[in-house]
Amino acid sequence: MAGIFKFFRRPAGKVVLAAAVVCLTLGAMSFAYYYFKYARLIAEKLEKGPFANTSMLFAAPQTLTLGDDSTTEEIVAHLRRSGYSESRANRMGWYNLRPGAVEIFPGPDSLFSHEAGVIKFEQGRVAQIISLRDHTERTRYQLEPELITNLFDSRREKRRLVRFADIPRVLVTAVVSAEDKRFFRHSGFDPIRVLKAAYVDVREARIAEGASTLSMQLAGSLWLDRSERTWSRKAAEVLITLHLEQKLTKEQIFEYYANQIYLGRIGSFNIHGFGEGALAYFGKDLSQLTLSEAALLAGLPRGPSYYNPFRSPERARNRRNTVLRLMLENEHITEREYSVAVETPLGLASGPRNTSDAPWFVDLVNRRLQDQFQDHDFQANSYRVYTTLDMDLQRDAMEAVRIGLQQIDEQAEKRGRTRARGWPEIQAALVALDPHTGAIKALVGGRDYGASQLNRALARRQPGSVFKPFVFAAALNTSINGGPQVFTPLSTVVDEPTTFWFDEKPYEPSNYKDEYSGAVTLRQALSRSLNIPTVKVAEMVGYEKVVELAHASGMNAQILATPASALGAYEVTPLEMAGAYTVFANQGLASKPHWISQIIDQQGKLIHELSPEQWPALDPRVAYLMVNMLEEVVRSGTGAGVRSRGFGLPAAGKTGTSHDGWFAGFTSELLCVVWVGYDDNRELKMEGASSALPIWTEFMKRAHSHRAFRKARYFEPPEGIVAVEIDTQSGKLAAAGCGSAFRTEVFVAGTQPVELCRGGRTQIASWELPEQALPDPGTEAAAHRGGPSSTVAAAPKPAEKPPSAETATPPRKGFFRRLLDVFK
Repeated sequence: MAGIFKFFRRPAGKVVLAAAVVCLTLGAMSFAYYYFKYARLIAEKLEKGPFANTSMLFAAPQTLTLGDDSTTEEIVAHLRRSGYSESRANRMGWYNLRPGAVEIFPGPDSLFSHEAGVIKFEQGRVAQIISLRDHTERTRYQLEPELITNLFDSRREKRRLVRFADIPRVLVTAVVSAEDKRFFRHSGFDPIRVLKAAYVDVREARIAEGASTLSMQLAGSLWLDRSERTWSRKAAEVLITLHLEQKLTKEQIFEYYANQIYLGRIGSFNIHGFGEGALAYFGKDLSQLTLSEAALLAGLPRGPSYYNPFRSPERARNRRNTVLRLMLENEHITEREYSVAVETPLGLASGPRNTSDAPWFVDLVNRRLQDQFQDHDFQANSYRVYTTLDMDLQRDAMEAVRIGLQQIDEQAEKRGRTRARGWPEIQAALVALDPHTGAIKALVGGRDYGASQLNRALARRQPGSVFKPFVFAAALNTSINGGPQVFTPLSTVVDEPTTFWFDEKPYEPSNYKDEYSGAVTLRQALSRSLNIPTVKVAEMVGYEKVVELAHASGMNAQILATPASALGAYEVTPLEMAGAYTVFANQGLASKPHWISQIIDQQGKLIHELSPEQWPALDPRVAYLMVNMLEEVVRSGTGAGVRSRGFGLPAAGKTGTSHDGWFAGFTSELLCVVWVGYDDNRELKMEGASSALPIWTEFMKRAHSHRAFRKARYFEPPEGIVAVEIDTQSGKLAAAGCGSAFRTEVFVAGTQPVELCRGGRTQIASWELPEQALPDPGTEAAAHRGGPSSTVAAAPKPAEKPPSAETATPPRKGFFRRLLDVFK
């Protein structure tokens, strides 16, 4: 010791001592500088909240109505998907289950923060709705919209924020056992782990093993570059950890960790936090996790991709069992609990929840936000963007496309069109919207977003025969506007090989399989999708009139007035076609498709609220005639596969075949367009009836099983529509002695036939209808077939109670024959 002091009295020793003092001083100053630097950054972030810059995208709220078919289980499941829990500390909201009732208490982050209520159920129906604000009974209650995703720092991240009080103890013990068993006892660092990690790192001459505690992991993930693994980053992590342990309680640190931790990628989204992880992997709320499920989630942070249970179930099971063993060793569970848990199946959701991601829809929303709201930074502020998406329908759409493409792949494989032989994958797009408002309810842009982000719902393709209704609507419009010739559904045109001349050039279309039927009615021509009659009708009406209607309905200006336009030769997008078909489904009003309803900023201020854009494009009476004719397509025409595949609700639609396959159709509650084809526009060589129609039918069957769409009803005619009994042989009013082939036809009042079928008969192509042909319920005159015929009868009225999905259209009924009244 004396020698040491003697050394420091020498000149060399003094130099060494001075150097040491300088180094220590500089080190202390550097430590202080960086400590206070990170302290300031931490303080700023904690003041705003660590997830303050998370903009949230929500689906559309659902409305619960008195008398709706529903149960407590359905409502609770929806509330959980919307971020509610049974904890009163939940900022989104909480609920309380009572026998036969659910009490709902929206929180400060809710869209309906002041609308607490009680929903009571009896025999599977909503029996009573009581507002807890004024204790009065209501007929409707709006449920919180479901979270679609979060947009965070330009990355596609999903997280569902939870509070420490909402995290079940079984998950807390699983996490600390797997990641940091002394978390609640140390002050940010675990000396034992540090010594062990240091030994391994020195031996390997690199950072080979981490000693990070939960506090250090949180520090690194929230404030530092997660991809960097250097000593300088580790030093910064230490400084941030020291400050975090001073500023936050252990419960707060665990809460932030639980919301920040990366748990893998599913579909097109990164999953962050245990709240979202529980929903993504198990389809349940965090509070419902079992011991086995909690252990699996707790094991994912070690290697989210490597242990992904959907891709590598055996690895995930081994990792889960390792966590369970650690929980046993740390005395958090008993031997019995451990034995049962390790033998428990993984219990995953039916598949990766890509079905609820709606990635193409999210891209559509992002594009609109960037184009229309350039003054607002949605990736640096906590905006709430409320959309029109229905999450139930979105899941149905994804599943319908998956099932449909699987069946189409099987057909393509039989024809040798496989990827092994150089053929690309067949793609599909689906757009479903509210026909009365244009609000998009579901959207699928392809087979697999992970493989291709191209949104086929926005890709222009030839629509083929799904365009034909606009030809016939332009023709029927003459019954309103007049003209040299007035068309009705009973008007006839000759179906035969024809050359059309336009701009001094010939145009020679043909029918499918080159089959021709002679004289056919407009109803027959549309139902059987006959090409020659369609072009003839367009020529007689005027190609310009057809294209004017297409433009007025919302289709693009590149559609030109030529004979080819009648057969859908000009390109449109599935989204455009869906918007255009609202003209038929919404009594002549065209509705512009939209997908954002409200935007609220971080202060709760409404910065945008959309009002649906609608405009009259077609007379309501003509629109109803078209609906009636499109119902015929589904009943007995090219769309009859809808019925044979089990969808029995009142529906109208049209098949289309070009290079691709199409089906566009609707009920009173929902409109859907499906496209199927190749990205490179090569010919699909499959009719729309066998490619797009099965997807449409599968989706609509699923969609109409949900509460909001179970009330599909018959299409109601407007004022000015009449229905008369027609002799199908002559096309005149039915009368005794004219034969037995009678049917009901609808007309704009004043255009119906007035001549009885007697004497000579104008021959019309034979057209037999099934007994249950047209929906004509409730007509007073629907009784007799053999008596005198009536010129005008009451228009069909909708049934008060729609049939179930298993029943077909209602029985056909005749009319009273008021012969004397006709000739008064």
